[in-house]
Amino acid sequence: MSQGKEGRPRIALGRSTPLLAVLVLLLAGLFGWSAVNQWLQSDTGTALEQSRDQAVAGVQKALDGQTRQFASQLQLEPVKAALAGGDAQASALAIRDKWNGVEDAVVLDSTLMEAYADPAAFGYARLSLLELALAEGKPVARVVRDGGAPRLGLAAPVRLGEREAVVYIRQPLNRLTSVFDTIDAPGSAFLGLRQGGFTIVAKGNTGLGGGADALARPVGETGLRVVAELPDIGEGPMGLGMVACAVVAVLLLALAVLMLVGRKRLKLPALRRTTEVVDDNTMTLQQALEQEPLPVAAATSARAAGEDAPARPEPGAEAVVPGIFRAYDIRGVVGTELTGNVATLIGQAIGSEMQAQGLREVVVGRDGRLSGPELADGLIEGLRRAGCDVIDIGMAPTPVVYFASYHLRAGSCVAVTGSHNPPDYNGFKIVIGGETLSGDAITALYTRIQEGQLKRADAPGNLSEREVINDYVQRIADDVQLDRPLKVVADAGNGVAGAVAPQLLEAIGAEVIPLYCDVDGTFPNHHPDPSDPHNLEDLVQMVKRFDADLGVAFDGDGDRLGVVTREGKVIFADRLLMLFAADVLMRNPGAMVLYDVKCTGKLADCILRNGGSPMMWKTGHSLMKAKMRQTDAELAGEMSGHFFFKERWYGFDDGLYSAARLLEILAQREESPEEVFAELPDAISTPELKVPVEEGTQHAQVALFVAAAQLEESPFAGARLSTIDGLRADFNDGWGLVRASNTTPVLVLRFEGDSEAALERIKGVFRTQLQQILPEGTELGF
Repeated sequence: MSQGKEGRPRIALGRSTPLLAVLVLLLAGLFGWSAVNQWLQSDTGTALEQSRDQAVAGVQKALDGQTRQFASQLQLEPVKAALAGGDAQASALAIRDKWNGVEDAVVLDSTLMEAYADPAAFGYARLSLLELALAEGKPVARVVRDGGAPRLGLAAPVRLGEREAVVYIRQPLNRLTSVFDTIDAPGSAFLGLRQGGFTIVAKGNTGLGGGADALARPVGETGLRVVAELPDIGEGPMGLGMVACAVVAVLLLALAVLMLVGRKRLKLPALRRTTEVVDDNTMTLQQALEQEPLPVAAATSARAAGEDAPARPEPGAEAVVPGIFRAYDIRGVVGTELTGNVATLIGQAIGSEMQAQGLREVVVGRDGRLSGPELADGLIEGLRRAGCDVIDIGMAPTPVVYFASYHLRAGSCVAVTGSHNPPDYNGFKIVIGGETLSGDAITALYTRIQEGQLKRADAPGNLSEREVINDYVQRIADDVQLDRPLKVVADAGNGVAGAVAPQLLEAIGAEVIPLYCDVDGTFPNHHPDPSDPHNLEDLVQMVKRFDADLGVAFDGDGDRLGVVTREGKVIFADRLLMLFAADVLMRNPGAMVLYDVKCTGKLADCILRNGGSPMMWKTGHSLMKAKMRQTDAELAGEMSGHFFFKERWYGFDDGLYSAARLLEILAQREESPEEVFAELPDAISTPELKVPVEEGTQHAQVALFVAAAQLEESPFAGARLSTIDGLRADFNDGWGLVRASNTTPVLVLRFEGDSEAALERIKGVFRTQLQQILPEGTELGF
């Protein structure tokens, strides 16, 4: 040991200096890599938007070119001669002969009797295309399913001899998709062409396709849209951004260089004179361990003391992301956020909560999504791992899963469903002990997984399989029968409701024309969301074509209902609730009727006039069911199409049962459905309007809106404000609403007025306020 001299103190870094320098270099590299990665990711956005716009223009050009060429082909002399002669087959052959690459051509009478003789075999998408061509009087193009696969279909009205007809042409899909071959889209992002929920072509990272509607742009009026999605821009270490990461990287690099090339001892400025002795031979890590052992781990200490060790998370728990645990259910993108292993952990968490409440039996069912079997298997494995006995009812609508929990006396159930979301989404709707989980009860499942509070039984629970759809149909048919037959078109949007709706409606006495009732998890025809009027266009056509009394539509898992009349008018859910309320209140005077904040302002008066007690409540099927239990309400409904009947039913949301109750009411009346609906109070209103915002910001933006609206000099000063769910402002001549969606990054708005002028004024008040809150350039769309 050497004697230190008086003067400046010295710190000896010793033999650990190179190791520390290497560690600092690694940290510098980490921060530097993060900075570069964030810069590259941010630069991807501009390139993706350029590719998207290029694709929109390219697809539109391709479609315009095909329709122009179609019109030109019809003007060729051999084709004109064949058409003038009235020979449909010769006309089709002439078109094929003069147009290279055409896969098929057919000429049909404008009545389309041949096609409507068996519409399911002919194809509803092709029928819709032919009807559109006849309605618009010009060549049109759409992507259709023909020949067992997607094709580019074209149709145009013509004269076949002395009668009206329509020509249908089938082209290979590459006439459209070849546009994407020339587009250089960023490989880390997603770019695709989509019709309804069906992705026609995809480029880049297909794992991002589930949420690709955020940056979507429509291709004119074709029903097609180019969809795009950016990868998440990951935060740097400790949540630092790009610039901060770069600064930290430079500082760490400088420190490492100083440690490696500097002198062995770093001299510090003299602060005071000292005679301290400095030991050059600094204690090594091994020596330190020999002198002072490491602290004993908490689990080891607990075991030594005879206590229970704290739980540890199950393997794979780190893959469970908190964002999928939402307000009403669990929902995420398959493959990235939801996998079989994640489903197993969720099932084990649900089973652990059931066991904590002394419950054991649970029903599991799934909708028709392609990912359903894998996620259901994982869920069942987790439930059984926790010791629960599982009754698997297979593929069934969500309300059938709810029904099975009552019918089989289980009391608990889980529906594996993505509801009305795109095909790449899936999730879980959960009922434990008769209570639908929402809010904190949902997030508590995530906490269980992360903290390892998962029960693992000594032996797995039992597994049995049951078929309950026939029991469900029989239970409803025993209670609901139509006083007179009604002809109904039922559109399931290729969702799982298609497996039940025709059978159910026929069982109660209706004549049913099925539309898109074949279950297809890609939803190739249109998005299964009846709350969007655009998704009801084909239903409107079919109701008119078959001269049906009514058209009904269901969402992807069958718990929501949409309705259109013979005249093509969409009957919004809040007006349907008026009809349901009047019927229920005849037998239950004074009963409570719940409705959500998006419903018409005329609904409360209608309920009061029929002797009921109206109550407005928050949007959300779980929240509505909880409020029904609290208030003992006989009926509830939401603008989205969820209806909850406690009278004669079980109180859960059921689009299929609601359709049966609606037909029952209409069949009891001598008037036509149009005349019945015309008696209901109405106003000028908008459908649900959605303004996309940045992920996770919608609640904060609505909070700002609410705060601004409550100021004394606010333009909302003369309105009656309700803040139970966002802000609803009721004026003397109408109302407006803005609320944050609990399922997607959007603001949901709706407006109603006694006149067009009132409606526009109220929209203007909300528009002005939103423009002051939302980022510049946000498209409001109203």
